[in-house]
Amino acid sequence: MTGCYSCEREAEFERLPRYERIAVDEHWRVVHAVDCALPGWLVLVPRRHLESMAELSTAEAAALGGWLVRLARAVEVVTGCEKAYVAQFGEAAGFAHVHFHVVPRGPELGVELRGPRVFGLLGAGERALTAARMDEVADRVAAALEQW
Repeated sequence: MTGCYSCEREAEFERLPRYERIAVDEHWRVVHAVDCALPGWLVLVPRRHLESMAELSTAEAAALGGWLVRLARAVEVVTGCEKAYVAQFGEAAGFAHVHFHVVPRGPELGVELRGPRVFGLLGAGERALTAARMDEVADRVAAALEQW
């Protein structure tokens, strides 16, 4: 689908960097959030275009819960955070494709960035993690996911 970031990336799956294909199955792909200042901010993306959770197939929905629990565990292990936030909005231009954010919330995250305010760490520009750093985190997350 033209104009959909997730679909455009999926169409190039074989050429994607490590951080955009941390783990996959027939329904879902795990990526590290781009233009982000927080290591370990993961995004779970359906491999086909959907704009509402109500559009999930029975199989996609059945796999969703398992993925979210596994990703929360992996984020906590890899980052040492106290908890992992899970959120789904899909409102930004070019990002209407359903996707689920799994965000590490550690003690170093100031009160001003807790809860939904954590989204202030997206669109990080110069503060954004490098591709090499995201690939490093991706490898650690993939290894952690093998435990579950």
